Amino acid sequence: MLAIIAVLATACQQSGNGTLQKSIARSIPEENLGIAIFAGGCFWCTESDFDKVPGVISTTSGFIGGTVANPTYKQVVVGNTGHIEAVRIEYDMTITTYAALLEAFWPTIDPVFKGGQFCDIGPQYRSAIFYLSPEQQALAEASKAALEASGRFEQPIATEILPATQFYSAEEYHQDYYLKNPLRYTFYRSNCGRDDRLQQLWGDEH
Repeated sequence: MLAIIAVLATACQQSGNGTLQKSIARSIPEENLGIAIFAGGCFWCTESDFDKVPGVISTTSGFIGGTVANPTYKQVVVGNTGHIEAVRIEYDMTITTYAALLEAFWPTIDPVFKGGQFCDIGPQYRSAIFYLSPEQQALAEASKAALEASGRFEQPIATEILPATQFYSAEEYHQDYYLKNPLRYTFYRSNCGRDDRLQQLWGDEH
C-alpha cells in the first residue's frame, strides 16, 4: 500500500506570485516511512532546517508534551500548557536513518541552553528529542552521550530525551512559515541571533 505524501525537496518551486512552494507529492511504500519528532526552539526554524535534510519528505510544526488537549499557539506561547514547540518529521528510510536525523539535529540547536533556545525564552522553547520506540530512545541516548563525551562543550547537554505523547499540529499559518513569509522569517531568525550562536557553537557544521 502506498502513502501519498508531500515531498519536501531541498529545491523549492517558484509560484506565479513569487511565493516559494514545496514540490509536488509523490508516493512511497508505507513500510519505508519513518517518523521523528524534534524540538529545537522556534518551530519555524526547525522546520526550515529539516526541510534541507536529504530523505525528509514532510515536516509539520506543532506542540507536544503538554496537558491541554488541542492547544492553540496563543495558549502554548504563554507557557502554561506544558507543551513544547516541536516538528514532526516524516522521512524515507531508504534514503536516511533516524541516527542520521539525530546527527542533523544537534548542529541546529544550542544544546547547553536550559531556558529555551536563542532569543526564545521559556520551557515551551526548550530543546528535546521525543522518541516513538525503544530503538529511537536508545539511538537518541547514545547520540547525546557521544556529544557529551566529545568534549566540545564544557557545560552539560541540556537537551531532554522524552517519550512522545500526543502531537498537535499548529495552526495552518505556522506551517511552512519560512516559505510563505520569507522576509519576516529571515528578519526573525537574524534578529534572534540564531545563526550567529550556531556559528559560535558549531562552526561550519551548522
